[in-house]
Amino acid sequence: MPKLCPKVILEGTRLTHKTDLAFALNEHPRLVGERKYRYHSPVISAEWCGFTNHPWGRGLVNFNPEEQERALETYATWARLFELLPFYSWIVDRFHLSTFSFQLGQRGVEMDFGWLEERLLPLGFRLVLCTRAPEDFPRAREARLRVSGNPAQYDDLQPFLQEQELLRRLARKSRLPLLELDLSDDDLPRAADRVADWLEATGGLHLP
Repeated sequence: MPKLCPKVILEGTRLTHKTDLAFALNEHPRLVGERKYRYHSPVISAEWCGFTNHPWGRGLVNFNPEEQERALETYATWARLFELLPFYSWIVDRFHLSTFSFQLGQRGVEMDFGWLEERLLPLGFRLVLCTRAPEDFPRAREARLRVSGNPAQYDDLQPFLQEQELLRRLARKSRLPLLELDLSDDDLPRAADRVADWLEATGGLHLP
């Protein structure tokens, strides 16, 4: 049996189950094989706030103008790591499209990530855009407020709706193969199975 080494980038705005789906995919037997014990496969994220020494700080998505060079160097470092370890599974919870969306919306700056996609494409990376029906966001917010450590970020849902539409446009322009996945029903096992079906049908589970 060929080695399983899928590479999935999950994009989407808040409240669309990206992180939940990342964890589900990283333990899905059709993506990573049957496991008889738990071990650490990587789930990585551009949303890590590694540029500041306080919670909910800045990182690869929401960096300041003077940090742009640092952010791009970090993306280049991730790309090089993927190239050095091509026969491994990588699940990425938010990446370059989230950066593009934030920087365009907040700073009016249009980032160029064509170079990054050119490096990701031969490695077999694929995009999964997680979405939710606009009318369902209030219900999702109520569920999130029960566990959120920063509930104020959900006071206004309009930015999430706007980001979802921008991410949809960006994803459809991407060179990477795309699956748009509606998670309004909150059915994570079904969503993970749909991703597995798509990867299998498009040759995304293995590298030649």
